[in-house]
Amino acid sequence: MSWPQKNPTLEAAAVYRARVRGCLLGGAVGDALGYPIEFLSLDRIRTVHGERGVTGFVPGAQGAMGLISDDTQMTLFTVEALIHAHARERIRGISGAWAQMLREAYERWLKTQSRPGPEQGAPTGGLIDEPWLYARRAPGNACLSGVAQAYTPDPWLALDGKPGQVNPDSKGCGTVMRSAPFGLINSAEGAFDMAARGAQITHGHPTGYYAAGALAATVAYVVKGDSLEGAVVRTLRLLARHPGHEETTAALEKALDLAAQGPPTAGNVENLGAGWVAEQALAIGVYCALAEPDVRAALLLSVNHSGDSDSTGSICGNLVGAVHGDVRLPHEWVEQVEGRARIAAIADDLAAEFLHQWL
Repeated sequence: MSWPQKNPTLEAAAVYRARVRGCLLGGAVGDALGYPIEFLSLDRIRTVHGERGVTGFVPGAQGAMGLISDDTQMTLFTVEALIHAHARERIRGISGAWAQMLREAYERWLKTQSRPGPEQGAPTGGLIDEPWLYARRAPGNACLSGVAQAYTPDPWLALDGKPGQVNPDSKGCGTVMRSAPFGLINSAEGAFDMAARGAQITHGHPTGYYAAGALAATVAYVVKGDSLEGAVVRTLRLLARHPGHEETTAALEKALDLAAQGPPTAGNVENLGAGWVAEQALAIGVYCALAEPDVRAALLLSVNHSGDSDSTGSICGNLVGAVHGDVRLPHEWVEQVEGRARIAAIADDLAAEFLHQWL
């Protein structure tokens, strides 16, 4: 009797789809875990929620559970831009417009921060039509002011480590928390470049845009099958090619060192910083995903600290989701997260648009 042979192409496609879903849903879950506690100290978190801190979703605004913040909002608009740009290239044969389309997507996000809901009229079918995205959840000042400047980065210029044109001194974590999608669609080098340039729409500090590139590159290596540790090591080599990489490199190296020292602790998380700036948020997300092999525990570790808990949770969720796929994410958290069905749908749209590049 002969057994049917497995189809490696179909298996690879299924793995890719699961990683894309995992990355986007995992980021949303981490974001929702951290959003209600992002401005609290660790001591205050433990006073309110017990010695272990939060152990699942806790009530946010108006007592709602599982609310996402600007981190997931901007990530989704990033995905929408990448889908539209690639479809334009595929259908019309016109390339190079992704930076403009990314800026336009962020301008649509900016509208959701100042209006009560979608405008009346014919729906576009895009994220701008989603009422649940019309919510202002403590967006970063640099993201707001940067998008308002309507700057489109030149996608062909080399990354030289010099301050960008918009908010040149800002390296807030608003760059890195939205940049995982670039790693789902490109090689690590391409993802790094796109994410770093896309970050310059709002933040001009080299560490801000390099941290965004580093997250995207790490996700790309993972999606291609590297271990997370191996992906971070390869990202460090990629970073070393770029002038002005030192702060981002030092933060990632510290995260690797702490992850190798023993059991994960909140003290180690806080040793990496509070996560308000890009390299610290990246380092915390990487540390938690590396040091804690259990997905649930990694996500909780990434939010129970004194700092920007939703951004560090989002980054950790992007990473563990990309590593393990959506099937390893805690089911009850995925089910409760705001916008789950739409996030899963846009993840599937992204995977369908770019699938041929990964097979």
